[in-house]
Amino acid sequence: MKKTLKLVIVGALVVLGLSLGLSHAVQATSTSHDRVVYLPGAVKSFVMPGGSGDSIRFAVIGDYGSASQNELAVANLVKSWNPSFIITTGDNNYWDGAAATIDQNIGQYYHDFIYPYMGSYGAGAPINRFFPSLGNHDLDNPDGANPYLNYFTLPGNERYYDFVWGPVHFYALNSDPREPDGVTSTSTQGRWLQSALASSGSCWVLVYFHPSAFSSGEFGTNVWMQWPFQAWGADAVLAGHSHYYERIIRDGFPYFVNGLGGNYVIHQFYETPTAGSQVRYNANFGAMRVIATRTTILYEFIAIDGTVVDTYLQSGGCAHIAAPTGQ
Repeated sequence: MKKTLKLVIVGALVVLGLSLGLSHAVQATSTSHDRVVYLPGAVKSFVMPGGSGDSIRFAVIGDYGSASQNELAVANLVKSWNPSFIITTGDNNYWDGAAATIDQNIGQYYHDFIYPYMGSYGAGAPINRFFPSLGNHDLDNPDGANPYLNYFTLPGNERYYDFVWGPVHFYALNSDPREPDGVTSTSTQGRWLQSALASSGSCWVLVYFHPSAFSSGEFGTNVWMQWPFQAWGADAVLAGHSHYYERIIRDGFPYFVNGLGGNYVIHQFYETPTAGSQVRYNANFGAMRVIATRTTILYEFIAIDGTVVDTYLQSGGCAHIAAPTGQ
């Protein structure tokens, strides 16, 4: 049985003296915008690498799990940034999300970010640093999401969940219409997100999932995911599904489409872009590098040849709030 123990911690040192035989990790959540960390259920000491005043660097990959040279090139690019963790915008395991292919499609390239890692490609991470979201290809098998759910150890019900790392609160959704709790803004999942966003005290709030709410090309606009994210308190939305990169700004709110993580196919843009489209790119594979502090978030899309395709800076966050004492 999967279990998660929540601990409230203050400061930089977490000492766990537990021997509960948990099959999942222990979740520790800070009261001052520190990160959520996942620790084994046995006795463990873990020193958090900084408080909420630190900047964090993370990567965003999407539509990647193909065991291809393209995926390898993106993985090498991402690892060269030394990110604290990785989030994904779906399609982690082509083509049908099968248990037989999941480790070669994911663990082969990212095992050192995954905890607990039970695959065959080397050692895993001491804490979980890999936070995927479900894509349609992760569900296209007779067992549905089970291979994905059995492979990863994630918070909540694992299909949709949230976690905090540094000054950022992340919300991963399952935007596939096969989600049992629904995919509309008034569904069980939608009501969960609205309530969770309202209660978040983090400097920044990011929502990510697979089929994009808006986009300018193949598999682009998915109206069922046009939730009132901005009104609910999010700062940006990241998605995938379309195999290209696009940045869209609507009413001052950024939507990113990031689907160039390594699939064999790159999609095309329509002749007329969607309203608010600022940047469109489909010349090569790549990933997003994001650097967040209490007052800024810098988003970059970088191609595997090193080209910085797009740079976008948001300012605000906790600029109006004093940093916690001692940070």
